[in-house]
Amino acid sequence: MNPEVVVTKKGESRILSGHPWIFRSDIAKAREVPPGALVRVVGSGGRTLGSAFYSSLSEIRLRMVARGETPAEGFLRQRIEAAIRWREILAPGAPALRLVHGEGDLLPSLVVDRYGDYLVIQTLSQGTDTRKDEIVSILSDLLRPRGILERNDPRVRLLEGLEQKVGLLSGEVPERIEVQENGIVFEVAPWTGQKTGLFLDQRENHLMARSYARGRVLDGFAYNGGFALHVAGQAEEVLAVDVSEGAVARIRANAERNRLTNITALDRNVFDLLRELDDKGERFDTVILDPPAFAKSKDAVEKAWRGYKEINLRALKILRPGGCLITCSCSYHIHEADFEDILASAAADAGATVSVVEKRRQARDHPVVLGVPETYYLKCFVLRKLA
Repeated sequence: MNPEVVVTKKGESRILSGHPWIFRSDIAKAREVPPGALVRVVGSGGRTLGSAFYSSLSEIRLRMVARGETPAEGFLRQRIEAAIRWREILAPGAPALRLVHGEGDLLPSLVVDRYGDYLVIQTLSQGTDTRKDEIVSILSDLLRPRGILERNDPRVRLLEGLEQKVGLLSGEVPERIEVQENGIVFEVAPWTGQKTGLFLDQRENHLMARSYARGRVLDGFAYNGGFALHVAGQAEEVLAVDVSEGAVARIRANAERNRLTNITALDRNVFDLLRELDDKGERFDTVILDPPAFAKSKDAVEKAWRGYKEINLRALKILRPGGCLITCSCSYHIHEADFEDILASAAADAGATVSVVEKRRQARDHPVVLGVPETYYLKCFVLRKLA
């Protein structure tokens, strides 16, 4: 029988509302529960509420696996199979995408990304890390990859008492992999690149940007050129900017790999460059902004607000009337309504009249769960400058 954990009335209410996380302060009793164990969750009145992965150290003590029942034996395999089948519907044949997205696939704290014949996984809690060998066995059996790599270097693992590490779990995984995304060839560095190698959550937004890009394009915070390479075929010229010299080198290499000759990659601070371009009277037909998270905690929200407003105000100033601004925020603590308020304030200070063409979010292989706002982190607005 699985160990038992009793939650407070507040914790019970949270579970019944559908949220999968129960915090340390909402645990009433948990005696001699092994780290990472699958536990039976009980309410203060003795009612069985479901099953969860238990963490002995994290503020998130319980990650719900099932509500109202004990999951059947072999549930990990069943859910991984279901997640893979859903991706075959969402993006049939896509060589680079997320196969498993944690709570969005009822597999809390598990990430599985595919890059061609290779898989990269993250087990971000005691619950999934304890089952890492089982997960690798399931993936090997279902997908027959040439290799499986663990990118368990996110800092969140430290909160679980787990070490940060990167290592080979099965087969072989090279330092560099070439994959296609929407017909564009990228070189992926699964061992060292951002996240697990690519920003897969922007895959659908990269394709969307082709619909709006034209003329002279500025791609700020370009990383490896995800947006720049996708829109180059529709643009006269693309200026791709990133503060990292390594990122700029990757943009140039990827442009050459795809025989795109109208991309100029520049190693600059985007904030400084936007001000300089405005001062010089430079104008663009399309501006794309995809910065890193400015607010990684609640304490950083006020500073992040100012940063997002600054870059979007400057972008609107250098955008020609009739042009589009594609602007993103991956800060969970900046909610969609907040981001829209920031953009409205930026437009007012820029003296621009702006319409909202689209509101978008992370790619569909990164599911957003209703009632779980933490799963909705990437906001993407397409704006048109009317005047």
